[in-house]
Amino acid sequence: MREVKLPISSNQLTVLSMGVAAILWTQAASAAAEDMPSTTLQTITVTANTSVRENVQEDSVYIDNYTPAAQASHLSDFLDVIPGVEVGGTSTVNQRIRVRGLDDTNLKVTVDGARQEGALFYHMGDVTLDPDLLKQAEVAVGNNSVTLGNDAIGGAVAFETVDAADLLKPGQKIGAKLKAGYASNNDELLTSATVYGAPTDNIDLLAYYGKRDTDSGEDGDGRELYEDSESENILLKAGAYIGDDHHVGASFSRTEKEGVFPFRPDFPSLPNSRGLDVIPQEIKRDTYTLDHNFNPANSLIDVDTTVYQTETQILRDSEDVGNFDFDAKVKTTGVKIENTSVIDTNNGRHKLIVGAEHYEKESEMARDGSATANDDANNTSVYLENQWQIGKLTLTPGVRYDRYESPEFVAGGSTYDNVVGAFAASYEVAPRTQVFASYTELFNGPDLGQTVFNSNGEGIYVNNDLKPEEGYNSEVGVATTLRDLTIADDALQLSAKYFRSNIENYQQFMRTGSRPGRFGIDCETGAIGGDCQGMFNSDEDYKIDGVELAANYTTRDFGMGLSYSRARSEGDKTGNSIPSVSGSGADSGDRYMVNLDYAANDMVDLGWRSTYVASITDNQGETKPSYDVHDVYVNYSPRQFDGLKATVGVYNLFDETYASHASRLNTADATATDFEMGRNIKTSLTYQF
Repeated sequence: MREVKLPISSNQLTVLSMGVAAILWTQAASAAAEDMPSTTLQTITVTANTSVRENVQEDSVYIDNYTPAAQASHLSDFLDVIPGVEVGGTSTVNQRIRVRGLDDTNLKVTVDGARQEGALFYHMGDVTLDPDLLKQAEVAVGNNSVTLGNDAIGGAVAFETVDAADLLKPGQKIGAKLKAGYASNNDELLTSATVYGAPTDNIDLLAYYGKRDTDSGEDGDGRELYEDSESENILLKAGAYIGDDHHVGASFSRTEKEGVFPFRPDFPSLPNSRGLDVIPQEIKRDTYTLDHNFNPANSLIDVDTTVYQTETQILRDSEDVGNFDFDAKVKTTGVKIENTSVIDTNNGRHKLIVGAEHYEKESEMARDGSATANDDANNTSVYLENQWQIGKLTLTPGVRYDRYESPEFVAGGSTYDNVVGAFAASYEVAPRTQVFASYTELFNGPDLGQTVFNSNGEGIYVNNDLKPEEGYNSEVGVATTLRDLTIADDALQLSAKYFRSNIENYQQFMRTGSRPGRFGIDCETGAIGGDCQGMFNSDEDYKIDGVELAANYTTRDFGMGLSYSRARSEGDKTGNSIPSVSGSGADSGDRYMVNLDYAANDMVDLGWRSTYVASITDNQGETKPSYDVHDVYVNYSPRQFDGLKATVGVYNLFDETYASHASRLNTADATATDFEMGRNIKTSLTYQF
C-alpha cells in the first residue's frame, strides 16, 4: 500500500506529534501539503487500515523522530500509540499484540511479507521480533479489506525490516550506522552495527548485527521481573534492478534470545511450587524471503511476488526437574503474487487488485526425548478488489475465495471452501474532509493447536464438526484537515470512527484439570467435561463495539495530539467479554493519550507522552484497575558532528505500578500479574556516516 509521508522535514519533525500521528490521517491531509519536503530515512509506519484503498485512514510515524520507537526494546514502545492497539507482556518473550481486544492468534502478522503463523505456548507470546531490526510496521486496525484474508479476524500487522536504500544518502556508495543504548531498570545494553552499500547503480546490499543483554528489572513496587538473557539479531538483504522493469530481492532475518526466564513468562514474579522459579529457555525466529517486482511502462501491470519461509522455536531445559523440557516449532512456507492495474475510463479511475496466496503451516513438538508430534494446515486463496474513484466518490467492492485444509488433530483435516465479500465507500464532502464506511465479511479456519499440546491425537478430542469463525467488521467515520488556523502552515487533523465486529463460532481451547475453567472434554462425545482436551465452538456469538477519536495539531516547531479509543466485546447469551488466554477478559479500559513536542532548534527536540487507561469491570465483577503513565525525552543532534544523535528518555516517570490490560492480570494475586517495569531511564547514541 502507499506510504503517506508527513510533510515536515526530518530535522523539524516533532517527536510526540509523530506519536499522535499514529492516528487516522486522510489522503486529503497529504495532498494539502505536497509542496513541503518529507524525510526518507528509516521509518516506523503505522496505518489504521492496510486496505489497498488509498484514501482515508492512512498515516506514518518516522522512527528516527519518534523517540519511543527509536529506543524501543518491546513492541509496546511504539505500537501502543495507535488507537485500538495494545501490546501486553513485560518481557519480549511474552509480547502479545491485541487489536480491539483480539490477540495475535486472530491477526495476520507478517515479517517482510512472511506470515508468522501458529501458537507455541499460551504462557508466552508468538511474535519473536526485536524492534531494532525494523524499518516500518503497518497496522490494519480491524479487517477492512479482502486482501487480508484468513487469520485476520481482528486485522493485521505487517513488519518490514530496513533496506540499504532507506539509509544511503544521495550519491553515497557505502555507509554505516552504529548504535548503542542502555536502559537503567533492567541494565539492558544494546549494541548494533549496520553496513550498507550500492556497489553499482542497480545493486544494494545490507548487513546488520545487533546484541541485547538484559537482566531482571523491577516493577513500581520493587518486585523483581525475572529475566537474565542475551539476544542476537541478524539481518542480511540484497536487491537488484534488472533492466528497467524488474527488481529482485532476498533477505534473511533472525532474532534469537537465550537466557533464564520464569517457568511461565507471563507470571514474571511467581515462585513455582514445583521448584522451578526460573529455567533456561531459548526463543528463535528465522525468516527467509525472496521477492520480485515486475513493473513495465504499462499501467495494467505491477506484479509483486513473494516466496517465504519462517520458523519460530521455543527450546526449554528444566535442568532435569519434572517433565518440563520441550522443543516446540512452527514453520510457515508460502507464496503470494499480486498485480495492481490502474485503468482510466469515462466513468472514473479503477485501481484493480488481483492476488493469489498459498501457505502451509506445520507444528512440531518433542518432549523429554519422546517421539515427535506433528500437525499441519494449509490455505489457498484468490481475491479481487477494485478501488473505483468517480470524482469525489470512491467505491471499493471486493471478493475473496479461501480453501482451507484444517489440522488433523484439531478438526480432523476438514476442508473449508469459503467466499467472502467486502464493500467500502468514501466521499469528499468538503475540501480535505471525507466521510467513509466499510463492511467486510470475515473467515478464519481452525488454527494449529498450541504446539506444546501436540500429541498426535493422544488425549485430544478431534472435533470433526468444528466450524470456522465467521462474521463481519463494519466501520463508519469522518476525517478532516484544517490548515492555517493560527499561523501559516499549521495543521489540525481530526478523525472519528465507530466500528462493530460480529464473530460467530468463536473457537476456544478447553484443557483438562481441576482448576476453575478447566473442565476437559468428553473424549467420545465432545461434550464439556471429561479427560480429553481440544477445540470447540462457543455456543454464543460475540460482538465488539467501539470508537476511536483523534486530534493532532502541528506547526513547524510544535506538536500536540490527543487520542481516545474504546472497544467492548459482549456475548449474545451471557454478556461476557471474549475470553483470553491471558486469564482475564479480552477487553481493556478506555484509553486516553496526550502527546506534546517542541523542537527548540535544529539540534534539540523535547517530548512528553502521557497515557491514561481507565478501569474496567467485566460481567463477572472482576476489575482491571486504571493507570496513568508519563514519559519524557530529549533528542540532541549537534551541528558539529553530522550524523550523530544522542537521546535520553525517562519512561514511567512517576514509577507507576501497573499492568497493561492486554497482559495477564489478577487483582487478587500480585504474583500472578504481569506488571510493567517501573521507572526506566533510557539513553542511546546513534552515528550514521
